[in-house]
Amino acid sequence: MKPSLAKGTRDFTAEEVIKRKYIISVLEKNFRLFGFQPLETPSFENLSTLTGKYGEEGDRLIFKILNSGDYASKTNSDDWTSKNSQKLTSQISEKALRYDLTVPFARFVAMNHGQLTFPFKRYQIQPVWRADRPQKGRFREFYQCDADVVGSESLLQEVELVQLYLKSFLDLKIPVKLNINNRKILSGLAEYAGIPDQLIDFTVALDKLDKIGRDDVVKELESKNISSDSIKKLEFLFKPQTDQLQLLFNLKEKFATIPIGLEGVEELEFVLTHCINLGISHENLIFNITLARGLEYYTGAIFEVKADSVEIGSIGGGGRYNNLTEIFGVKNIPGIGISFGLDRIYLVMEELNLFPENSIENTKYLFVNYGTEESIQALRIINKLHKNNISAELYPENTKLKKQFSYAEKKVIENMVFLGEEEMKNETITVKNQKTGEQKTFAQEDFLNQNK
Repeated sequence: MKPSLAKGTRDFTAEEVIKRKYIISVLEKNFRLFGFQPLETPSFENLSTLTGKYGEEGDRLIFKILNSGDYASKTNSDDWTSKNSQKLTSQISEKALRYDLTVPFARFVAMNHGQLTFPFKRYQIQPVWRADRPQKGRFREFYQCDADVVGSESLLQEVELVQLYLKSFLDLKIPVKLNINNRKILSGLAEYAGIPDQLIDFTVALDKLDKIGRDDVVKELESKNISSDSIKKLEFLFKPQTDQLQLLFNLKEKFATIPIGLEGVEELEFVLTHCINLGISHENLIFNITLARGLEYYTGAIFEVKADSVEIGSIGGGGRYNNLTEIFGVKNIPGIGISFGLDRIYLVMEELNLFPENSIENTKYLFVNYGTEESIQALRIINKLHKNNISAELYPENTKLKKQFSYAEKKVIENMVFLGEEEMKNETITVKNQKTGEQKTFAQEDFLNQNK
């Protein structure tokens, strides 16, 4: 059988792993700077925990896990031929792989709220799984890097998360645009258009505007039985928005009798004003009225980050979700969070050549294998180097020097170390720099002192 990978998954080479860990180290440093603490949750959750939290489209992308044992024995045989797959799924699957980190976090908070100190700030870096169609920058298994705050309704949390986003991408040297909107503004727009009961249909379609364009968004709205009169009222959304302040002013006029819309505008004004006062440029932080983030649990601010000059979709996103823990029976725990897309960030940094040269640490010394006696002495010296945190290794086999040199070359090892019969007799060691070709002999004691 020819080995193959499941679609939407990848192996990572040593170089890729090191580069990914570099990104994670930058993000973790910033998470801690802003007062967030680490958390990890299981790879899979009860299916009931995940379903109904991501909208109809999201529910279809959840990877279900078959029950162990003879999962078919307790099912109704008629359901296997029925077109109602949901009825069958509930009988054969009780668990599912994590779709994101936010819902498991909400479940954790609901289970442990009595022991937590609020506001509770956590960051989480773990893989998630989605049964999506694989394409550039979109995988079925990928990492999310989340930072969330629960237990506070203060809009200063939105301001802080904007700072966290922009500082992190500045440290990674990725030029970005941070788009911001407010779910209450979208609710106001739905009321203004006379479709308050179709808010989800409206936002899911609107969120695709930059991907499929105005005409296809209109077609999708029409397919959801949204009238032409309602679509006409929303026509201004499909035109380029250049003046953010003028747009906010226009929204206040449209929302004169729509309280939830006005509340969204006021919240957005608060965040934008304070961010600008902190020195954040409106070129980096942009009010994008068509940003919808099609997840049902958002209730206030919503964010999306895109890299400049790279066509890859969003590399971060998030928002406020004041009602999420209520579905687990725990009320009055508001929350807000953001996510960094590790895999897409990696692709952006590769395309823009942003990884620092020293992010890949290769072995410093390779000791040539001349035989058992020489190798034992080499291992003694290697052991002392390791105690000094110097990377070194012994070639495992006594073979031709050409093969050992080839190994060092392919692994980009900086120095070859020779400890043969002559060196052992004189208690010396010979080191050859692979880049310059310079070769020097040292007393073993001097060599170790230089590598402390």
